Amino acid sequence: MRKFLALAYGVVAYVLFLGVFLYAVGFVEGIAVPKTIDTGMVGPAGQAFVVDLLLLSAFAVQHSVMARKGFKRWWTRIIPPAIERSTYVLVASLILAGVFYHWRPIPTVVWQVADPTAAMAVMGLSFFGWLLVLLSTFLINHFELFGLHQVFLNLAGRGTGEPRFRTPLLYKLVRHPLYLGFIIAFWAAPAMTVGHLMFAAVTTGYILVGIALEERDLVETFGNEYRRYRERVSMLVPFWGRQS
Repeated sequence: MRKFLALAYGVVAYVLFLGVFLYAVGFVEGIAVPKTIDTGMVGPAGQAFVVDLLLLSAFAVQHSVMARKGFKRWWTRIIPPAIERSTYVLVASLILAGVFYHWRPIPTVVWQVADPTAAMAVMGLSFFGWLLVLLSTFLINHFELFGLHQVFLNLAGRGTGEPRFRTPLLYKLVRHPLYLGFIIAFWAAPAMTVGHLMFAAVTTGYILVGIALEERDLVETFGNEYRRYRERVSMLVPFWGRQS
């Protein structure tokens, strides 16, 4: 019964993640959702900036702290290891949903692409970024990344095994194609407002900090194998050599 409950928990967490991810696309692109990055109650810009910064900081702190090995060791003394990743995904999704709900727009326009064809091209580039994010997750095991793999293995009475270092396809060009996809999606905006610019800048800063923390863990796990990989493959920009 516990294994089936863990499976149900993992499925619910994954479905919630999918919903929040799809909403994130609409939120950033300004399409198909009731509230976007540039819509909602407009108030004083300074107040909106502080609220938005606090919202993004809450997500960044959760995302970084719960991903660290030390936290995981402590956390899995409280919850079953099989649902550790699903819990991480669930909490991250709930906080991100809160970011969207409480987000305060700052609609002052920084730049706007006037030509319709060019504007469509820029939006297409942004959607390419989202596709790059999804593709990157499937290349490294999408269902393990979001907790489903673990709960299904638990149901079958099997462990997850030792982590293996792999560099499939895009990971031979850059070390972090998933993060590159997010950066493209956030910055490729045919109409960039102050609020959108703040969102893109803060999330990019967090991504760079997150990469530093993640690579520290990867070096600890894979040692010289990851160090050699870091020497020959760039961090975010293809063909630029080593980027630390």
